Amino acid sequence: MKQAEERQDYLPGNERVIHQRSDIFTYSMDAVLLARFVRVSGAEKAADLCSGTGAVPLVMSLRTEAVIDALELQPLLCELTERSIKTNNLEKQVRVMERDLRDLSGFALGKYDLVTCNPPYFPVTAEKGVNVNTSKTLARHEVSCTLDDAVKAAAALVKSKGRAAFVHRPERLGDIITTMQKRKLEPKRLCFVHPREDRPANILLIEAVKDGNPGMTTEPPWIVYDKEGNYTPEFYEHYFKGGKSYA
Repeated sequence: MKQAEERQDYLPGNERVIHQRSDIFTYSMDAVLLARFVRVSGAEKAADLCSGTGAVPLVMSLRTEAVIDALELQPLLCELTERSIKTNNLEKQVRVMERDLRDLSGFALGKYDLVTCNPPYFPVTAEKGVNVNTSKTLARHEVSCTLDDAVKAAAALVKSKGRAAFVHRPERLGDIITTMQKRKLEPKRLCFVHPREDRPANILLIEAVKDGNPGMTTEPPWIVYDKEGNYTPEFYEHYFKGGKSYA
């Protein structure tokens, strides 16, 4: 099979360029929404887990001056992220680290103001088989990183009263909340994303506070498409322009 050529694409809003390859991994809407959703106010040091080709830190860098560490397991994805960092002149703000989040030895634990994560969504038992492409398998299925692994790492990195935000699937909400609370991450904000107004949500965004008090706000849903198949004005504002600036 012919290897796909590396390409440079604009992220939504056309303010950041991302290097990627379609045969290995390309960013998804989920990553951009996470970067738009998370509260960044006051953060000086942030980490992005399961970073892929770096879409979350690239978009998030438009909203914050915090130094962002992008942790990714796969070497080739780290190389692509590194090229994106250089293309966007973000060497002083974003750095990529080839790391397995299950081993955080050497990290300054409890020192991050903010942690984001777009983890693999699907347990390996959820389907009869998994994608034969190794990179895509690792990105989409809980082969090398389970939900508990990701939440445990986020909880270890973030400081007390710091924030940890995840994007995931609505059907995993029960698992997510239970796992977060087990790791002393108290869910505080929840938002569902619906492909259309009359369709069930297919994406959830959730933000927790380390050692936070109980009490969660469910925010107005984001509806992607209207009846004609065009982006709704509200979603367009969030996705392409960053929407409102969360405090």
